[in-house]
Amino acid sequence: MDKNEILEIYKRHNALLKGHFLLSSGLHSDTYLQSALVMQYPVIAEEIIKELVKEIYHLNFVTVVSPAIGGIRFGYELARILKKRAIFTERVDGKMTLRRGFTLEKGEKVLIAEDVVTTGKSTKECIDAVLEHGAEVVAICSLIDRSNGNAKFDYEFYPLLRINVETYEPENCPLCKQGVPIEKPGSRFIKK
Repeated sequence: MDKNEILEIYKRHNALLKGHFLLSSGLHSDTYLQSALVMQYPVIAEEIIKELVKEIYHLNFVTVVSPAIGGIRFGYELARILKKRAIFTERVDGKMTLRRGFTLEKGEKVLIAEDVVTTGKSTKECIDAVLEHGAEVVAICSLIDRSNGNAKFDYEFYPLLRINVETYEPENCPLCKQGVPIEKPGSRFIKK
């Protein structure tokens, strides 16, 4: 499966949206990728994720950790295919943490799995939560890297697909200047 086939799957499931969006990063964009609309079909999710597995099969880890909420389904399916454990972090009082009885052992090898990376903020918050428990981050993977090369990590990063999407600081957003109404489809609460 190549880049165009993956994008076609996103388009076919109305998961590649055009408009004016407030991203979880706080940036604005004319494009939004709603992976949940693809991940709702386990057979399709498995097909796409198996492509990523080809890139990360050599990594040595026992647990997949994903930031809530976008990464949960992706992380779970990735762990299922690889026969690993899957847990997720979520925000409590603005800080990403493990809840629901999830724990990590000191030195436990972890793969961070995020559905879409724009700035890498949620991914870095997830990494911090993992490190606070004494676990070891082996690498990061994502379905889509839309950061235009701007998301930098201290670990190897394996995105299935890299796409270039324009993002704007709110004060420099041409869509705002044109009066195009903004939507907030992501999970992090941000004031418009």
